Amino acid sequence: MGFTAIKFLLLVVVLGFSVNAEVEFFFHSPSDSDVLHDLDIEIGHTSAVVLQANSVFTKDTNLSFVYEKSKSTHSDKLSYNLSSPTVKDGVTTWRLTMHAHNPGYVTFTLQAVNGSTHNYSTEESYIRVQLYHSQAINVVSQVIGWIYFVAWSISFYPQIYINFRRKSVIGLNFDFLLLNVLGFLCYSVYNISLFWIPTVQHEYHQAHPHDVIPVEVNDVVFALHAFFITCVTIGQTAIYERGTQKVSKICIGIASLAVLAIFIFIILAAVRSVATFNWLSMVYGFSYVKLGITIIKYMPQAWMNYRRKSTVGWSIGNILLDFTGGTGSILQMLLLAYNFNDWASIFTNPAKFWLGALSILFDILFMVQHYILYRNRLEDYERI
Repeated sequence: MGFTAIKFLLLVVVLGFSVNAEVEFFFHSPSDSDVLHDLDIEIGHTSAVVLQANSVFTKDTNLSFVYEKSKSTHSDKLSYNLSSPTVKDGVTTWRLTMHAHNPGYVTFTLQAVNGSTHNYSTEESYIRVQLYHSQAINVVSQVIGWIYFVAWSISFYPQIYINFRRKSVIGLNFDFLLLNVLGFLCYSVYNISLFWIPTVQHEYHQAHPHDVIPVEVNDVVFALHAFFITCVTIGQTAIYERGTQKVSKICIGIASLAVLAIFIFIILAAVRSVATFNWLSMVYGFSYVKLGITIIKYMPQAWMNYRRKSTVGWSIGNILLDFTGGTGSILQMLLLAYNFNDWASIFTNPAKFWLGALSILFDILFMVQHYILYRNRLEDYERI
C-alpha cells in the first residue's frame, strides 16, 4: 500500500471520528473553567457567564435557548445579550451577559445549534438564574438559617439534662419518644439516600433534570444527630425511675402501621412490581411517614400534661428552643419568598410551612401549660 493510500485512510478515519463525535457545550464562570449551573443576580445588576463548545463554530452559528421555571417570558425578569463567538485552540466561546429586572427564577437551556440537536451534547448547557431583591435579605436569611439550625440541634439536650438531674423520666411521655425516634429514622434515611446514594440521585435527576437535590450536608448531620440523641433519651427510660409509664397500645398500633408502610415501600422499590415505583419513590415514602409522625407526635405529651395537670418532667427548655427553631424556619421561608418573588413555594408545597406552624402551635400550648395553667404544680407521681 502506497504512502498516498495510507494518508487517504487516515483522513477517512479522522473525518469519521469528527462526524460521529458529539460536540459538548457547557457554561462556566469568566474567571475559571469549572462547569457552572447556578447564578444569582441582584435586581438592577448585570452578570456574565461563558458558554463553551469543544469545536469550532463561525459567527453565523445560531444558538437556540429555552427558558424554564418562569411563568412569564424571560424578558419580564431579565434581558440578555450573547456575544459573537471567539475561537482559540479548537474551542469556541460565547459571552452571555444578563441584566436583572424583576425577582424570580429563569433556567437557560441550550436547545439547538443551527436548528438541530444532532451530534450536539447539551446536557450540561443549562444555567439556573436566581434573581433577587436584595443581597442584604439573603445575608439575613442565612443568619436566621444558622440560628434555627443550632436551636433545633441543641433542643434535645435540656430534656436529657432534666432526666439526668432528677434521675427520673416521670412526666416524659413514652409515646412521644417512640414516634420521635421513628420519625427521625425515616428522616435520616431520606437525607442519606438523596445525599449519598448514586442510584437515588440518578433517579432524582431523571425526574427533575435541572433541579438541585434538596439535601445539604447539614440536613444529614441534623437528622443523624436527632436520631442518635433521641435514642439516648430512650436509653434513659431504661435506667431512671419511670413509675408505671409505658408505651400505649394506640401508639404501638400507629408505629406498627408506619413500619408496615416502610416495608411495603422497600418491597415495591426492590421488585418494581409497580412500574413507576422506584428507589426515589421509596425515599419519598419515608419522608411521608416522617411528615405524618410530625403531625401527631406532640399530641400524647400534651394530653398527658392535661391529665396530670402538671408539666413536671417535661423540659420547657426543649420547647423554647423548638419554638425558636420553628419561628426562624418560617421567617426564613417568608424572607426567601419575598426576595425571589416565589410565594408559590409556600402555597403550592405547604408541607414544610404548615408542619412548622403546627409545631409552633404545640410549642405555644406547652408554654401555656407550663407558665400559666400548671405553673405551681409539684411532682405528683400518683397521677402517672
